[in-house]
Amino acid sequence: MKQQLMEYSAAVRTGQESCPDHVVEEKFADSAAKDLEKDLEEVKVSLENKTLALQRIQVMVALRNKMKQNDNDSRLIMETTKHIVTLSKTIIDYQQQVREKEQKLIDIKRKRLSLKKAGGQKLLQIHTMMKKQKEEQAGMNVSTTLEKMRDNFQKERHITTIIQNVFQNIIIGSRVNWAEDPYLKAIVLQLEKNVCFL
Repeated sequence: MKQQLMEYSAAVRTGQESCPDHVVEEKFADSAAKDLEKDLEEVKVSLENKTLALQRIQVMVALRNKMKQNDNDSRLIMETTKHIVTLSKTIIDYQQQVREKEQKLIDIKRKRLSLKKAGGQKLLQIHTMMKKQKEEQAGMNVSTTLEKMRDNFQKERHITTIIQNVFQNIIIGSRVNWAEDPYLKAIVLQLEKNVCFL
């Protein structure tokens, strides 16, 4: 294959120097060279994989032969192998537990997401209900507020009338000539006005 690749490359180079009109042949030669390089890489990878597999088989055969000898080394190999098997089983158990925990975590996340969506919907319903209640209360509160304001106004008017009468009686009872003092005269005339008719 290497030889063919070199031949094609040499042909391509000589084709470029001697025949500039053969662009199509050049492209064909380039693609053929690339295909050969790709095939060469695949063969290399395949050879490496087969070599590794052969080495593994050779190691296994050597281990089996050594274990048949039944000496200290074979016992050590056997113990190590048992320990490796035990560790492998433990790893598999832990991996299974991890998968189960991950599945539980996924289930919890799903439940949490569904609860979050349901909570959002309930919150929206509560918000809508509160808004309706506020609108209803606002309508009721306006009439209640107007009624309270009217009652307060009546009370204030009644208190103001009483205060006016008290001030008038104080000024009259003091026997001061209020008509001569312009300040007192303005106060007395102001007190004469009836608050009920304002």
